[in-house]
Amino acid sequence: MLSKRMLSREEEEEIGEEKEVRKVDQERINRFSRIHSRQKALEDELKGKQKDKEDLEEISTELELADEDEKVPYKIGETFFNLPIPEVQELLSSSVERIDGEVTTLEERISEISEEMSDLKSALYGRFGRSINLEA
Repeated sequence: MLSKRMLSREEEEEIGEEKEVRKVDQERINRFSRIHSRQKALEDELKGKQKDKEDLEEISTELELADEDEKVPYKIGETFFNLPIPEVQELLSSSVERIDGEVTTLEERISEISEEMSDLKSALYGRFGRSINLEA
């Protein structure tokens, strides 16, 4: 048996007041969708960079245990070169610094996108209330 539930005043107002989607609203929705996808891609890229950094730091730690007179293979481009450990450690250190810069840039970009998404959410939820869902 079905039971009738009384609607709250807010629910009645939302049902009774279905808003027309204006061009500006559709542009905001489309913009939100595009930057949300971009944010997810940047977050994936950030995770990859952080993993690369961890790997390089782990290799650096391993090299500290090796004999300094040894030469170890180091990949530059598509070729491996046998280089002295101190030189490899310098190259690894500069790679970690480069990745740190890339991570910082990605984090800043993600923050900017999050801020813009927040602004768009406010505008769209303000206009459409619960009749729109922008949560991923």
